[in-house]
Order: sequence, then structure tokens, then C-alpha cells
Amino acid sequence: MLLDINQDVYEVAKKLPGSHLAIACNIADLKQIEEAVKQAEARFGTVDILVNNAGVALLNKADVVTEAEWDTTMSVNLKAAFFLSQAVARIMTKKGKGQIVNLASQASVIALDRHVAYCASKAAMVSMTEVLAIEWAAAGITVNAISPTVVETALGKKAWAGEVGEAMKKKIPVGRFAQPEEIAAAVMYLVSDHSRIITGTNLIIDGGFTIQ
Repeated sequence: MLLDINQDVYEVAKKLPGSHLAIACNIADLKQIEEAVKQAEARFGTVDILVNNAGVALLNKADVVTEAEWDTTMSVNLKAAFFLSQAVARIMTKKGKGQIVNLASQASVIALDRHVAYCASKAAMVSMTEVLAIEWAAAGITVNAISPTVVETALGKKAWAGEVGEAMKKKIPVGRFAQPEEIAAAVMYLVSDHSRIITGTNLIIDGGFTIQ
């Protein structure tokens, strides 16, 4: 099941192998979250896995960040992930099993210029992940976070284009940004049966940036 605010989500679902349910919705809206999860349960009978990977990066200097920029960042990056997790956890608890992965960022553990709202939202996401992991472990639900360096998605390429991107790459020991496929592979591991013992972790995938 794919959720996205962009209407293109329907076309994306059609291109994927197998049968997929796509819903264009605003995941920052609690009512739309609840309706989407109801549709998922009605269609598939249960929810096994949730990957919270929607995000926005509205970059600005701390002294000029607007209320709208702050609220939008927190709503999409943090509020949506929590209430989606809450909704699916109620379903997962019924069968005593489930896996949730939250896409955070290396910005959850380091400071980045012009990223005050983004860094705050991602740090909070990691903290949220840890609390949910503790509370839901007895229900058989694992909750983990992944914190990548810049990933060359459409959003990543836009935010780190030009000189700022090249300067950032020089600070990363491996000398490059991450590819979407590399992050997807980590997600696949964390939602597999091989990782059932892992919960509450924040897997940092940053080419060695934060170990310096």
C-alpha cells in the first residue's frame, strides 16, 4: 500500500509488480491517516509492515524560520510518522507481530546549517522510535530508525545541488551521497525475519561522516 500527497502515486502503484493499493492523501491529517489505515486493513486483512519515509526539508536560517515552515516540517516528518505508527500498531497487536521502520536522517545526530526545523524533527523521530520500541516490544512489534546521509532522491538532489552538495561530499569519507537502493536494502533487512531481535536502533548510513 502506497500513501502520497502526489496524485502520481496511482501510476507508481501500477508500475510495481504484484497487486498494490495506492491512496493519494495528506498524511499530516489525522483523519486521512485513520481512513487510509482502515482501507489497508479492509483490503489486506492486516498490516505487517510500516515504513515511514515521507518527509520535507524546508531549509532556512534559524533567525528567519517561519511558523509555517516549522509546523509543516513537524507535521510531515514527525506527527505523520507517529500517528501512522499508532494506527497500524493497534492492528499489529491483534496478531502479536509487526515491524515499523522510520526514515530519520544523519541530521538526527549532527547539526546542519539552515536545517534547524529538519534536524529537530529527525532527532525527535529517533527518540520517538526508541519509546515505541520499548512500549510495543511485548506485543511483538519492532520499531527501528534509519539515518542516512544525503540520499540522491528528487528531494535530496534539489536540496544539495551545486556547490553546497560538492562541499558536503568532501566531508564524507567515502566521498559520495547514498543511493535510494542502498537505503531500501537496509529497510528490507529491518523488516525481514532475520532482524526480529533488533528494535529501538538507529541505523546510521552515512559513509563514515558521523564517526569523524
